[in-house]
Amino acid sequence: MYGLDSERLLPWPALNAPFEGAWCVLRPGEASDPHAHHGNEIFIAMSGRAALVVDGARREFVAGDIAHLPPGSMHNVVNDEADDFEYYGIWWDVDMSARFVARHHEEAPKLTR
Repeated sequence: MYGLDSERLLPWPALNAPFEGAWCVLRPGEASDPHAHHGNEIFIAMSGRAALVVDGARREFVAGDIAHLPPGSMHNVVNDEADDFEYYGIWWDVDMSARFVARHHEEAPKLTR
């Protein structure tokens, strides 16, 4: 997905979350494919260091950093380092939120019995 190693992690039924996510690994000397989304996205840097490029602006992105990517922002991650860069991506949009609200309303009566 997007030119890097990733594993999509979907919310499981007990979580009932209004978002989806993926664990991503960018190998040394590689860059993810530049792309944009219609929804919001957050990247959480877990290990290593890389550069996050958003709408042409390049910034250092290191373990512990969190970045918000607004809808429509063109972005990619560049790993010029000698080690893997690992991060978690979380995304959501209006449709995902609406499905969450619908599930919540369907399950709420079951929880109060």
